[in-house]
Amino acid sequence: MKTISCMNIDPGILYSFGGEDKHYKTGDIIYKEGDHALYYYQITKGKVKQNNFDEEGKEFIQNILGENQSFGDPMLFLEKFYVMNAIALTAVELIRLPKKNFLELLEKNPKISMEMNACLSQRLYFKSLMLQSFSSPNPMVRLKGLLNYLKSYHDKECEQCFQVELTRQQIANLTGMRVETVIRALKKMEKAGTIRIENRKILY
Repeated sequence: MKTISCMNIDPGILYSFGGEDKHYKTGDIIYKEGDHALYYYQITKGKVKQNNFDEEGKEFIQNILGENQSFGDPMLFLEKFYVMNAIALTAVELIRLPKKNFLELLEKNPKISMEMNACLSQRLYFKSLMLQSFSSPNPMVRLKGLLNYLKSYHDKECEQCFQVELTRQQIANLTGMRVETVIRALKKMEKAGTIRIENRKILY
């Protein structure tokens, strides 16, 4: 199945609507859970992680995004707050476009607006499939649902080329399983040829 990565709008168009370059050091907070959604962000260099924490301070990584990918845009269509944090995982360079300018860009560029609709629809589609898979008692079904969702943010179509940048513990936290169960299920998936594991990295 072909996937549509997060939006990648031509930088020239972003600048023409008032986009500005922003730089962050590793560990810098780009926005926090609970902040007002004010900007569209598009990464030009580096990696950003989206996460949140439970009441005990345990981190849940929701996604890791890289060059030419965008984030923060779904909340721009709602008068809502961010539901997760965005943190620079490495040194990051990105283009930031204010909400008002972003909505004007979409209004004046119907093709980009349609691409945005397709991107948001795909996110909802894969999110629904992931949540559905989490109801299964089969650990491998749960893991495949998560892996499909994570891979849906990337546009590479080759088999087993997507590197999952989550630890076994983080995968366990996201799927509601014990880490030992995750490890056993991953080994079974590797044996079945569903994934490859190289230097402890999962390739899907």
